Amino acid sequence: MTRQAGDAETLLRFVAGPDMSVVPDLKRKLPGRGCWVTADRVHIDQAAKKNLFRRAFKADVTVAPDLGALVDSLMAKSALGSLGLARKAGRVALGAAKVDSAVRSGEALLVLHAHEASDDGVRKIAQARRATVHLGGPSIDAHKLFSEAEMGLALGGTNVIHAAVLAGDAGQAAAKRMVALERFRGGFPDSPLTGAVAEGGAAEDTE
Repeated sequence: MTRQAGDAETLLRFVAGPDMSVVPDLKRKLPGRGCWVTADRVHIDQAAKKNLFRRAFKADVTVAPDLGALVDSLMAKSALGSLGLARKAGRVALGAAKVDSAVRSGEALLVLHAHEASDDGVRKIAQARRATVHLGGPSIDAHKLFSEAEMGLALGGTNVIHAAVLAGDAGQAAAKRMVALERFRGGFPDSPLTGAVAEGGAAEDTE
């Protein structure tokens, strides 16, 4: 571990619970001394494997062997919850046709494809995303983070294959969590421009 400071958006906070177990603090509100770790699965797994949490806390803390999986589950739950709130606020477009329209209008912040999405469906929306950029509109990334069942449960529908998160407070909150989850999983969103996003370096700190 280092004492290097990092961008808050690229760090995850952990605290030592009353039983001295390491607990993820996604909302950064739990009391006590915190340990900050780069917000991706690789660094979390390495920190757990190499006993780096004990060094950071200067205590014999207990680290769950599946800590990385636990953080992934919590982040996915948070992202899906925010997606549901965005839907209730009218900040989500569902279905290929509405997603295409939201992309071409520039209202979409990002696009979500279910894991089961067909190549043809993804390709057609990708064409709309590229056309929007060529016409001077925003670059709208696409993500494959959830199954059809997960998206349907969050959005109160069935056969939810394509969705667009729209501009607005609720949409911004949901988009932020989608991007964080993508980063945590070590993936790259499909960009209409380059198809790649710069990856941040490791940075850990203690509070």
